[in-house]
Amino acid sequence: MIEKTLRTTHGKLKVRIPSRLDEVTLGQMMALQEAKDLGDLDAISILSDVKVSDLKSVTNAADFVQFADAVLSLSHQIKYLYNSDEVPKTITLLIDNKPVTVNVLRNLSVEPAGAFMAARDIIADEIADHIKIYGEENWQDYFNPSLGACSKVLGYYLYCRVTGNPYDEYAAAAFADHVKQLRVTEALPIAKHFFLSYPDLSRQRTGCWHRLQQLWKNVQASMRSKSLSISIQ
Repeated sequence: MIEKTLRTTHGKLKVRIPSRLDEVTLGQMMALQEAKDLGDLDAISILSDVKVSDLKSVTNAADFVQFADAVLSLSHQIKYLYNSDEVPKTITLLIDNKPVTVNVLRNLSVEPAGAFMAARDIIADEIADHIKIYGEENWQDYFNPSLGACSKVLGYYLYCRVTGNPYDEYAAAAFADHVKQLRVTEALPIAKHFFLSYPDLSRQRTGCWHRLQQLWKNVQASMRSKSLSISIQ
Protein backbone atom coordinates (compact mmCIF):
# COMPACT_ATOMS: atom_id res chain seq x y z
CA MET A 1 0.00 0.00 0.00
CA ILE A 2 1.04 3.59 -0.63
CA GLU A 3 -0.13 6.03 2.04
CA LYS A 4 0.41 9.78 2.15
CA THR A 5 -1.08 12.65 4.10
CA LEU A 6 -1.76 15.51 1.73
CA ARG A 7 -2.32 19.17 2.49
CA THR A 8 -5.65 20.56 1.29
CA THR A 9 -7.33 23.93 1.23
CA HIS A 10 -9.18 23.04 4.42
CA GLY A 11 -6.66 20.89 6.32
CA LYS A 12 -5.09 17.48 5.70
CA LEU A 13 -6.26 14.42 3.80
CA LYS A 14 -4.96 10.85 4.24
CA VAL A 15 -4.90 8.89 1.00
CA ARG A 16 -4.03 5.20 0.84
CA ILE A 17 -4.07 3.13 -2.36
CA PRO A 18 -2.84 -0.35 -3.35
CA SER A 19 0.53 -0.74 -5.02
CA ARG A 20 0.11 -4.47 -5.85
CA LEU A 21 -2.75 -6.41 -7.41
CA ASP A 22 -3.11 -8.66 -4.38
CA GLU A 23 -4.18 -5.53 -2.47
CA VAL A 24 -6.92 -4.66 -5.00
CA THR A 25 -10.45 -6.02 -4.68
CA LEU A 26 -12.46 -7.31 -7.61
CA GLY A 27 -14.97 -4.52 -6.97
CA GLN A 28 -12.30 -1.83 -7.29
CA MET A 29 -10.95 -3.32 -10.50
CA MET A 30 -14.48 -3.58 -11.91
CA ALA A 31 -15.07 0.09 -11.16
CA LEU A 32 -11.86 0.98 -12.98
CA GLN A 33 -12.79 -1.16 -15.97
CA GLU A 34 -16.33 0.19 -16.22
CA ALA A 35 -15.54 3.90 -15.70
CA LYS A 36 -15.88 6.18 -18.71
CA ASP A 37 -13.25 8.84 -19.42
CA LEU A 38 -11.22 7.65 -16.44
CA GLY A 39 -8.77 10.29 -15.25
CA ASP A 40 -5.99 10.07 -12.68
CA LEU A 41 -8.13 11.47 -9.87
CA ASP A 42 -11.00 9.14 -10.76
CA ALA A 43 -8.71 6.12 -10.54
CA ILE A 44 -7.15 7.31 -7.28
CA SER A 45 -10.63 7.90 -5.88
CA ILE A 46 -11.77 4.36 -6.73
CA LEU A 47 -8.68 2.77 -5.23
CA SER A 48 -8.56 4.94 -2.08
CA ASP A 49 -12.31 5.33 -1.43
CA VAL A 50 -11.75 9.09 -1.19
CA LYS A 51 -14.18 11.36 -3.04
CA VAL A 52 -12.89 13.11 -6.16
CA SER A 53 -14.12 16.41 -4.74
CA ASP A 54 -11.86 15.93 -1.71
CA LEU A 55 -8.90 15.04 -3.91
CA LYS A 56 -9.42 18.19 -5.95
CA SER A 57 -8.91 20.25 -2.79
CA VAL A 58 -5.28 19.10 -2.47
CA THR A 59 -3.07 22.17 -2.78
CA ASN A 60 -0.15 20.62 -4.68
CA ALA A 61 -0.96 18.54 -7.79
CA ALA A 62 2.55 17.04 -7.69
CA ASP A 63 1.47 15.10 -4.59
CA PHE A 64 -0.47 12.76 -6.91
CA VAL A 65 2.49 11.68 -9.04
CA GLN A 66 3.36 8.67 -6.90
CA PHE A 67 -0.29 7.56 -6.83
CA ALA A 68 -0.62 7.95 -10.61
CA ASP A 69 2.50 5.81 -11.13
CA ALA A 70 0.97 3.11 -8.91
CA VAL A 71 -2.26 3.15 -10.94
CA LEU A 72 -0.28 2.74 -14.17
CA SER A 73 1.65 -0.17 -12.68
CA LEU A 74 -1.59 -1.90 -11.64
CA SER A 75 -2.99 -1.54 -15.16
CA HIS A 76 0.04 -3.41 -16.51
CA GLN A 77 -0.16 -6.11 -13.84
CA ILE A 78 -3.78 -6.96 -14.64
CA LYS A 79 -2.76 -8.01 -18.18
CA TYR A 80 -0.48 -10.67 -16.77
CA LEU A 81 -3.09 -11.82 -14.26
CA TYR A 82 -5.33 -12.98 -17.12
CA ASN A 83 -2.62 -15.54 -17.92
CA SER A 84 -2.39 -16.86 -14.36
CA ASP A 85 -3.59 -20.37 -13.53
CA GLU A 86 -2.88 -20.11 -9.79
CA VAL A 87 -6.27 -20.92 -8.29
CA PRO A 88 -6.35 -20.21 -4.52
CA LYS A 89 -6.88 -23.13 -2.16
CA THR A 90 -9.38 -21.18 -0.04
CA ILE A 91 -11.16 -17.83 -0.11
CA THR A 92 -12.78 -15.81 2.67
CA LEU A 93 -15.81 -13.53 2.42
CA LEU A 94 -17.47 -11.38 5.07
CA ILE A 95 -21.11 -12.38 5.47
CA ASP A 96 -23.07 -10.38 8.05
CA ASN A 97 -19.70 -9.04 9.28
CA LYS A 98 -18.47 -12.57 9.96
CA PRO A 99 -15.65 -14.20 7.94
CA VAL A 100 -16.66 -17.35 6.05
CA THR A 101 -13.89 -19.46 4.51
CA VAL A 102 -14.55 -22.07 1.81
CA ASN A 103 -12.30 -24.52 -0.02
CA VAL A 104 -11.87 -23.82 -3.69
CA LEU A 105 -9.17 -25.96 -5.24
CA ARG A 106 -10.71 -29.33 -4.33
CA ASN A 107 -14.11 -28.58 -5.83
CA LEU A 108 -14.07 -26.45 -8.96
CA SER A 109 -17.56 -27.28 -10.19
CA VAL A 110 -20.62 -25.04 -10.41
CA GLU A 111 -23.48 -26.67 -8.52
CA PRO A 112 -26.46 -27.16 -8.27
CA ALA A 113 -28.08 -27.40 -11.71
CA GLY A 114 -29.71 -23.96 -11.54
CA ALA A 115 -26.39 -22.26 -10.81
CA PHE A 116 -24.69 -24.35 -13.49
CA MET A 117 -27.12 -23.28 -16.22
CA ALA A 118 -27.08 -19.61 -15.21
CA ALA A 119 -23.27 -19.46 -15.17
CA ARG A 120 -23.06 -21.32 -18.48
CA ASP A 121 -25.35 -18.79 -20.16
CA ILE A 122 -23.26 -15.88 -18.88
CA ILE A 123 -20.09 -17.42 -20.30
CA ALA A 124 -21.70 -18.27 -23.65
CA ASP A 125 -23.03 -14.73 -24.04
CA GLU A 126 -19.65 -13.22 -23.13
CA ILE A 127 -17.82 -15.30 -25.73
CA ALA A 128 -20.47 -14.61 -28.38
CA ASP A 129 -20.33 -10.84 -27.74
CA HIS A 130 -16.54 -10.89 -28.05
CA ILE A 131 -16.70 -12.67 -31.41
CA LYS A 132 -19.36 -10.28 -32.72
CA ILE A 133 -16.95 -7.39 -32.12
CA TYR A 134 -13.59 -8.91 -33.01
CA GLY A 135 -14.49 -11.79 -35.32
CA GLU A 136 -14.07 -15.53 -35.08
CA GLU A 137 -10.56 -15.87 -36.48
CA ASN A 138 -8.01 -16.49 -33.71
CA TRP A 139 -10.44 -15.08 -31.18
CA GLN A 140 -9.01 -17.26 -28.41
CA ASP A 141 -5.74 -15.31 -28.55
CA TYR A 142 -7.46 -12.07 -27.56
CA PHE A 143 -10.41 -13.10 -25.43
CA ASN A 144 -10.45 -11.74 -21.89
CA PRO A 145 -13.83 -11.93 -20.10
CA SER A 146 -15.10 -8.75 -18.51
CA LEU A 147 -14.72 -8.53 -14.76
CA GLY A 148 -18.47 -8.01 -14.51
CA ALA A 149 -19.10 -11.38 -16.15
CA CYS A 150 -16.49 -12.97 -13.88
CA SER A 151 -18.23 -11.65 -10.77
CA LYS A 152 -21.59 -13.02 -11.92
CA VAL A 153 -20.16 -16.48 -12.59
CA LEU A 154 -18.43 -16.48 -9.21
CA GLY A 155 -21.67 -15.42 -7.54
CA TYR A 156 -23.39 -18.55 -8.82
CA TYR A 157 -20.39 -20.71 -7.91
CA LEU A 158 -20.09 -19.40 -4.35
CA TYR A 159 -23.64 -18.60 -3.19
CA CYS A 160 -24.63 -22.00 -1.80
CA ARG A 161 -21.11 -22.83 -0.59
CA VAL A 162 -20.67 -19.62 1.38
CA THR A 163 -24.19 -19.06 2.71
CA GLY A 164 -25.25 -22.68 3.22
CA ASN A 165 -28.65 -21.71 1.81
CA PRO A 166 -30.61 -23.69 -0.80
CA TYR A 167 -30.17 -22.40 -4.34
CA ASP A 168 -32.25 -19.32 -5.18
CA GLU A 169 -31.83 -17.73 -8.61
CA TYR A 170 -32.29 -14.12 -7.51
CA ALA A 171 -30.25 -14.43 -4.32
CA ALA A 172 -27.42 -16.13 -6.22
CA ALA A 173 -27.43 -13.37 -8.85
CA ALA A 174 -27.33 -10.72 -6.12
CA PHE A 175 -24.45 -12.55 -4.43
CA ALA A 176 -22.14 -11.10 -7.08
CA ASP A 177 -22.01 -7.99 -4.88
CA HIS A 178 -20.40 -10.04 -2.09
CA VAL A 179 -17.93 -11.49 -4.57
CA LYS A 180 -16.57 -7.99 -5.16
CA GLN A 181 -14.87 -8.28 -1.74
CA LEU A 182 -12.45 -10.85 -3.14
CA ARG A 183 -8.98 -9.82 -4.15
CA VAL A 184 -8.77 -9.69 -7.91
CA THR A 185 -5.83 -12.12 -7.74
CA GLU A 186 -8.19 -14.64 -6.12
CA ALA A 187 -11.29 -14.01 -8.21
CA LEU A 188 -9.91 -13.86 -11.73
CA PRO A 189 -8.07 -17.24 -11.81
CA ILE A 190 -11.18 -19.01 -10.47
CA ALA A 191 -13.42 -17.33 -13.02
CA LYS A 192 -10.90 -18.06 -15.78
CA HIS A 193 -11.11 -21.76 -14.92
CA PHE A 194 -14.86 -21.77 -15.62
CA PHE A 195 -14.50 -19.84 -18.87
CA LEU A 196 -11.89 -22.34 -20.07
CA SER A 197 -13.86 -25.41 -18.97
CA TYR A 198 -17.10 -24.22 -20.63
CA PRO A 199 -19.60 -25.82 -21.18
CA ASP A 200 -18.91 -28.35 -18.40
CA LEU A 201 -17.93 -25.81 -15.69
CA SER A 202 -15.93 -28.45 -13.85
CA ARG A 203 -12.35 -29.64 -13.67
CA GLN A 204 -11.13 -30.84 -17.06
CA ARG A 205 -8.38 -33.33 -17.79
CA THR A 206 -7.78 -32.19 -21.38
CA GLY A 207 -5.20 -29.58 -22.23
CA CYS A 208 -5.94 -25.87 -22.04
CA TRP A 209 -5.31 -25.27 -25.75
CA HIS A 210 -7.68 -28.10 -26.74
CA ARG A 211 -10.38 -26.57 -24.52
CA LEU A 212 -9.90 -23.16 -26.10
CA GLN A 213 -10.28 -24.59 -29.59
CA GLN A 214 -13.62 -26.12 -28.59
CA LEU A 215 -15.04 -22.97 -26.96
CA TRP A 216 -16.56 -21.35 -30.03
CA LYS A 217 -18.14 -24.61 -31.20
CA ASN A 218 -19.74 -24.93 -27.77
CA VAL A 219 -21.03 -21.35 -27.93
CA GLN A 220 -22.54 -21.92 -31.37
CA ALA A 221 -24.26 -25.09 -30.14
CA SER A 222 -25.62 -23.23 -27.12
CA MET A 223 -26.93 -20.38 -29.27
CA ARG A 224 -28.66 -22.82 -31.62
CA SER A 225 -30.21 -24.55 -28.61
CA LYS A 226 -31.53 -21.24 -27.27
CA SER A 227 -33.00 -20.33 -30.66
CA LEU A 228 -34.71 -23.72 -30.89
CA SER A 229 -36.21 -23.28 -27.43
CA ILE A 230 -37.58 -19.87 -28.38
CA SER A 231 -39.12 -21.16 -31.62
CA ILE A 232 -40.74 -24.08 -29.84
CA GLN A 233 -42.32 -21.75 -27.31
